Amino acid sequence: MSGAAAAAGGPEPTPPPTTQIVGGQPASETYSFMASLQSASGGHTCGGSLVHPSWVVTAAHCGTPYQVRIGTTDRTAGGEVRRVVERRQLAADMTLLRLGTPSTKTPVPIAASAPAGSATRLIGWGQTCPTRGCGAPPAGLRQLDTTVLADSSCAGIQGAYELCVNGGGGRGACYGDSGGPAVVGGPGDWRLVGATSRGTAGTCAVSPAIYGDVTSVKSRIDAIVGGA
Repeated sequence: MSGAAAAAGGPEPTPPPTTQIVGGQPASETYSFMASLQSASGGHTCGGSLVHPSWVVTAAHCGTPYQVRIGTTDRTAGGEVRRVVERRQLAADMTLLRLGTPSTKTPVPIAASAPAGSATRLIGWGQTCPTRGCGAPPAGLRQLDTTVLADSSCAGIQGAYELCVNGGGGRGACYGDSGGPAVVGGPGDWRLVGATSRGTAGTCAVSPAIYGDVTSVKSRIDAIVGGA
């Protein structure tokens, strides 16, 4: 992801997509809702969140992947693999992907809101160094605990549909994390608030990052998945 940087995407990269958490740690649990967006060969392009057995929320700039792998900490194995058959645009850099076959994994509920000061956890796969191409992305899922900031901390943010999330000091999302979740709560009670969109600088983890505010489109998501 980038200010210049946004995560590694699929066939429709506008801006260039992202894949990494810098300064994080290995995932402390298996997040049943965590999705890896993949090419036909299984290559990871972006993250996503299962919000309904048949639907995944991700970043629009990630494009339309061939498949998703859901509910594993290893993006190369385990969990469930489902083909993607439809894409529905939401708002700003957020989109829904419909799965050809419903997942049996547990979806993540969407939070009511994400006010500034909220503690949030970022989850994703990707290189763990801050510049594009500086290292290979890990197969193992990683996480980082941070906070939601006031919109004024992120230049270029669309306040109605986006969140500003703390980053800097060598800690933050980066290339390949695009589309992946920002969640609040804790084990057994995770709730989705954001989808990784882009950074505010050309190098990752030196400044706050911008996330799609999934809470702002909850009613739209409910209407789409309810009619599935």
